[in-house]
Amino acid sequence: METVLSAAAIILLILLVLGLGVWVFSGLAIVALLSLIVIGDVSVDRAGAILSRILFRSANSWELSAIPLFILMGELIFRSDISDRLFRGLEPWTKKIPGGILHTNVFGCALFAAVSGSSAATTATVGKITTTELKKRGYNRKLSIGSLAGAGSLGLLIPPSLVMIVYGIQSEVSISKLFMAGILPGVLIAALYSGYIIFRTLRTPSLCPPEQPNTTGKLKSIALLMPVFLLITIVMGAIYTGIATPSEAAAVGVFATIVLLIKEKQLSFKMIQEAMRSTLLSSTMVCSILVSAALLSTAMGFLHLPSELANYIASLDLSPALLLLALAIFYIILGLFLDGISITVMSLPITLPIIIQAGFDPIWFGVFLVILIELGQITPPVGFNLFVLQGLTGEKIGQVAAASFPFFVLMCLAAFILCLIPEIALWLPYLNME
Repeated sequence: METVLSAAAIILLILLVLGLGVWVFSGLAIVALLSLIVIGDVSVDRAGAILSRILFRSANSWELSAIPLFILMGELIFRSDISDRLFRGLEPWTKKIPGGILHTNVFGCALFAAVSGSSAATTATVGKITTTELKKRGYNRKLSIGSLAGAGSLGLLIPPSLVMIVYGIQSEVSISKLFMAGILPGVLIAALYSGYIIFRTLRTPSLCPPEQPNTTGKLKSIALLMPVFLLITIVMGAIYTGIATPSEAAAVGVFATIVLLIKEKQLSFKMIQEAMRSTLLSSTMVCSILVSAALLSTAMGFLHLPSELANYIASLDLSPALLLLALAIFYIILGLFLDGISITVMSLPITLPIIIQAGFDPIWFGVFLVILIELGQITPPVGFNLFVLQGLTGEKIGQVAAASFPFFVLMCLAAFILCLIPEIALWLPYLNME
């Protein structure tokens, strides 16, 4: 019981510190230091010495290099016309499906997610084209915004994914296998979204305007989609053929993007300057949170809280279903207030030992966790995708959240299906081992 109270005290302290408006990086470091001193009865000098060693070691992790590189890749693409080509390339293939070019939100986000790794970048890049076009052509505003909000979150699940890199670093799980595990669940969620659009538009045809003649032939559309397919092939091919690690593949992706933009005569000094500035801000935020989370993980480990808490929960003899339900509710609540990377790094020292002791595969749990984090992207008050869409559409945040709710439910359904059929996530990672 003492272990549970200590863990609860640390969680409350984290929420208190962050609730006061302290930066996540500083907040986690403060909580780590106070935990060692107050709960662990460690002297200030010794606590400082322990945390300083961990700070240096974590900041020098080679795997962290993938984060700014994937962000840079997404920033460069965002500032090019590749997203416009993506829309025009998908248009001829979606017009015959019930729901028409509403499906470009889903397919476009799924494709761009495979070269981005960021939910916000995926939503913004695809949305800057589709929101305007769908409104101009008379598609239902609520359905177009909701489908984009939901599909944009695929940037966290379909590889390469920044959250999966973070999870892999913390859990010491193969990032390549995590990437493979995210492919089929990503396809499942995209299929559920498209299925819902088909159902809604068949039931209420007025949601979708009369079909317009194609302005782009299918052969030309393939040519328009080639830049995205090329980048996906280069990045994922480098990883899965063993030519490059995920960190090295990120560098390969940046190089391929620069070469592509030079060939298309779109690369400029201003573009590079803006992309580098945004990358610096985003990657500094992500990496600083990761380093401070390592401090908190060390403090938790020093106090033996993860293992003792895992033993305590195991003693409760919860069924696997109840354990997953409790964790799902826990993560959905966290998603109301925190971003995905913060949720991962703060909670994993506690939840991962519990999951492993309960017999769940850590790779499967990584995918399950990412889906739960995706839910936080479309729930107020801190749903990043909602704010991105508010800026793109000018709609009130409450209206954007309401439009996103059906896709929130569909993502919950995907998580439930993944629990029933874990092979959806585990088949590809373990295919080579059979």
